[in-house]
Amino acid sequence: MSLRARLVVTRRAFELDLTLEAAPGEVVALLGPNGAGKTTALRALAGLTAMTSDGRIDLDGRALHTLPADRRPIGVVFQDYLLFPHLSALDNVAFGPRCRGVGKAEARRAAAALLERVGLAGHAAAKPRRLSGGQAQRVALARALAVRPRLLLLDEPLAALDAHTRLEIRSQLRRHLAEFDGVTVLVTHDPLEAMVLADRLIVIEHGSIVQQGTPGEVARHPRTDYVARLVGLNLYRGVADGTRVEIGELVFSTSDRLDGAAFVAFPPTAVALYRSRPDGSPRNLWQARIDGIERHGDNVRVHLDGPIAAFADITPAALAELDLVPGGWVWASVKATETHAYPA
Repeated sequence: MSLRARLVVTRRAFELDLTLEAAPGEVVALLGPNGAGKTTALRALAGLTAMTSDGRIDLDGRALHTLPADRRPIGVVFQDYLLFPHLSALDNVAFGPRCRGVGKAEARRAAAALLERVGLAGHAAAKPRRLSGGQAQRVALARALAVRPRLLLLDEPLAALDAHTRLEIRSQLRRHLAEFDGVTVLVTHDPLEAMVLADRLIVIEHGSIVQQGTPGEVARHPRTDYVARLVGLNLYRGVADGTRVEIGELVFSTSDRLDGAAFVAFPPTAVALYRSRPDGSPRNLWQARIDGIERHGDNVRVHLDGPIAAFADITPAALAELDLVPGGWVWASVKATETHAYPA
């Protein structure tokens, strides 16, 4: 591993304590709800937030936690980019090397090469106020790379962009990160951004790691309610006995066989709704009260409350046909083949 860190930050009402490792060329995304500690972790890596004596950061075998922020081989792209408004794009990018003793001409040559690399050679003389959001983001990335960092920190790098620009810049950023041979740590609230840009996800809640793995692993097997909402699944914890899992007063049939503590997950699209109890003996059937109804993309999301809380995604036509309203009662069911269980 190129990066080995234990980040420990203690405040009056909050404690961050997480271990972070990453290999050269790897992009690691930190995900979590507001207040989970993502930005605190990033600032601790950058040397902008002090750690306790238990904290340690080693990069390429060198201890960083003893160095001041300006001496760490780190590049940072902040959420608002923080470009110097009085400097041109070229001089913004050249600023870091100049601060580290590189001559003016050499720093500007390197900056020009980086601007060309991010597709902004024609905007070298422009001041930040003349740049679009996407252009400013690319200048900020070039400025971070100009100091030849071994660790690149990205704090919500696409948050300030509109939806159309974000789509374009996301694909460009992925290409630039693939060419970077150091470690990249990305903080984001956007699950799609994390899935597209990162090789590995680390989910933080209340200052601690609750789940980590590849995007596919995390999406298939969420382990907390936050992660389940992030990847769009209903998630429950119960006790498994073969293909049956007891969840409170319900017993679910699943497509997986296991024993002991287990998670059960299924997508909202797998939930079928009925105004009256369906004929026959469908499995995974329960009665629920409608707690809310909202648009969700092209579908309608129905919030269900009952022996378990659940989301059901149905079409607008189904909503009208069933005549569903908040406060009403429905029967809900999920096929066993769409209900997956895995060890808790």
